This record gives sequence, structure tokens and C-alpha cells, in this order.
Amino acid sequence: MIGSIHLTAFDAAAILIVLAALLSYVSHRFVPLPQSAGLTVMGMLASLIVIALDRILPGSTISGDIVRFIAGIDFHKTLMEGMLSFLLFAGALHVDWGAMRRGRWPILLLSTVGVMLSTVLVGGGFYLLAHLLGIAVPLPWCLVFGALISPTDPIAVMDVLRRTSVDETLQATVAGESLFNDGVGVVIFSILLAIAAGGAKFTAGEATALFFEEAGGGVLLGLALGWVGYRGMRSIDEYKVEVLISLAIVMGGYALAGWIHVSGPVAMAVAGLIVGNAGVAHAMSEVTQDQLMKFWGLIDEILNSVLFLLIGLEVVAIPQDLRIVVAGLAAIPLVLAVRATSVLIPLAVMRPWLSLGKIAPPVLIWGGLRGGISVALALSLPQGSERSAILAATYIVVLFAVIVQGGSIAWIIKRLQTGAHRWVG
Repeated sequence: MIGSIHLTAFDAAAILIVLAALLSYVSHRFVPLPQSAGLTVMGMLASLIVIALDRILPGSTISGDIVRFIAGIDFHKTLMEGMLSFLLFAGALHVDWGAMRRGRWPILLLSTVGVMLSTVLVGGGFYLLAHLLGIAVPLPWCLVFGALISPTDPIAVMDVLRRTSVDETLQATVAGESLFNDGVGVVIFSILLAIAAGGAKFTAGEATALFFEEAGGGVLLGLALGWVGYRGMRSIDEYKVEVLISLAIVMGGYALAGWIHVSGPVAMAVAGLIVGNAGVAHAMSEVTQDQLMKFWGLIDEILNSVLFLLIGLEVVAIPQDLRIVVAGLAAIPLVLAVRATSVLIPLAVMRPWLSLGKIAPPVLIWGGLRGGISVALALSLPQGSERSAILAATYIVVLFAVIVQGGSIAWIIKRLQTGAHRWVG
């Protein structure tokens, strides 16, 4: 409800799409940044203008209306039952299976052990930060923050990597890690949220068993969905039907995952890999490949535009409490330090068997951007005193990642490659 106007789900979606289109246009014309960063900056500027108008104009309630609008969107359902399935399937379509197989061990370790380690370290560190600043955030909620901020978003980084001479195995490792740590991170997030919000009681053994049940079941379901889709696409040559089959895999498969209590995000990642590799190579004509990739590329672009817009608009929803802002700013070096730890330890363990090269650690650390999925998970948290601190920290960390890390990764890769060539010479 805004004023006397009742917003339906369609109205909310329409407003977000119109704003995303308008700000994307302005960003493309006037802001020399990648679209994700540009759209975030535009959304943030729009929010700051709204806050300024509320201060200048007596009786203005624009920021309050925006806060109520954002609060009125059921982000848990929107994300967990909708957007996430499309985002992960679309991302998986573009990952090369051959290159990913060569980087399978770092991908496996980084997307499982790395995410778990990051969740614990970020959660523990944020707990200490919050209490030093006098912010009452219980440890379970701090671990929820650790889980939602640990998954990485490679959109900006992959775009840079494709335009450089970076080894294909490293490219696949960046993409594959992000693909699977999103799924793993959501499973861990869901378990920890149940403990923090609902007081659910899990022993360590029960939580581990539930994790493997959800993640393992998701892998098996994804394999089944991908195989059925592949066989269906191979038996015909009509791009409209084949695109519809891919859409059925995502929507029907994600709903099925919820019914049988396995991880839908993991299932979508696996199904997308099969369709994007075996399907593209053996089941589709060139016309179908082109149409299917364009369709899913557009879906991915639209959803990410909405998410990055919401990142910017969230400025008005952050309480004007200096302690919360300081906690968010302090979370930036915390998350970066933990990212370095969760990357360097697995790479050190694998060094006797596999090396991704000298530039891999800094690329994986600085290129481990936090993005739309972290924000969407934070927005899906139930209302409560803890939500404000977590939402503010997530917003600030993601804003830094998108603008600073995303805006500088190309320069860093270029410098690393130049230094490596000089060293070899």
C-alpha cells in the first residue's frame, strides 16, 4: 500500500522493471561503469535524492513509501521460489564443462569447505564487531550473515576474464566456484536461518546430514532434469519448443525440488551445466543454440538489473544509526580477509597436485565479488532487530564489491599478467 493505492504483485514487478529500464538507460549513456555497478550507483543516487527531498520538503513521505514498498515484497518467496532458479540455470549454461573438469578440485573445495569456513569466520568476526559497537546481534544471526555474504557473484569478473588471456581453467574455476557456492551457500543459509529465526534444534550431525541430503539430492535431481531435457531437445529441431523445454526444466524442476525437500539451487546448477554443454553440443542446431542462449542471457540480465537496482534503493531502508554504518564498513575488510583465508588454504592443500598459476590467488580473492544473491538473501530475512544490522552490512559490502572490486579487477589482472611476463622474461 502506497498512500491509498494498493500494489499487487504485478504492480510491484512493473515498477521495478520500469525503474530498472530507466536507470539502465541513464547508466549506459552517462556512467562509465559495468552495468551492474552503474545500475547500483544510479539506484543509490536516486535513494539519496529521495532522502534529501524528505529533509528539504516538509511533510514529504517519499522515502517512507519506498521503504513500505520494498518491505511489501515477499523476498523469501520471490527469491527462493523464483529468481534464484532462473539466475543459477542461466549462469550454468555458459560454463564450459571441459575446462571445469580440469578445475574440479579447486571448485569442489572452494564451493564447500571454502563456503563453510567463510560462514564461520565471517559470522564470528561480525559477532565481535557488533558487540564492540554495542549492537545486539546474537551469534546465530551473525552466522546467518556469514552464510549469505559468502557466495560470490562472477558476473563482472567473468566479463573481464573472457576479454583477457587468462587460462581457461582459471576462468572455469571462477565461474564454477560461484555457480556451486551459490547453491551450497543457500543450503547453509536456510539451515542457519531455521535455527536463528525458528529456534530449530539441530545437532552438528543432524545439520551435516541435512546439508548432504539437500545438496546430494539436488545433484541427483539436476542430473535427472538435465538428462530428460537433453533427450527431449535431441529428438526434435524446433527452437521455440526447445526453449520452452528449458523453461520447464527450471520452473517445474525447482517446484519439484521443493516438494521432495532437496536443494533447488544445486539442481538448477547441475541441470544448466548439462543443457549448456551436452545439450548445446549434441542436441541443438545452431539456430536453437543462438535463440536459447539469447533467451537465457536476457532473463539473466533482467533479473540481475532488478537485483542491483534494489541494492541501490536499499539506502532508504537502512536505519540512520551510525553504529550500524560503522559495522557495515568494518565488515568490508573482515569479508576480504576471510575470503583470502578461505581461498589460500584450499589452494595450499592442492598445490602438490594442481596449480592454477601465480595470478590465481589474487584473482580469486579480489574477484570474489558479492552481488545480487547476497542482497536477495538479506532482503528475505524476517523483520526483526537483527535484520537492520545484517541488511546494512550486506548493502555496504556488496556496494564496495560491485563498484570498487568490480571496477578495478580488469586493471589488477592486467598488472598481474604484466608482472608475470616480466618475471618469466
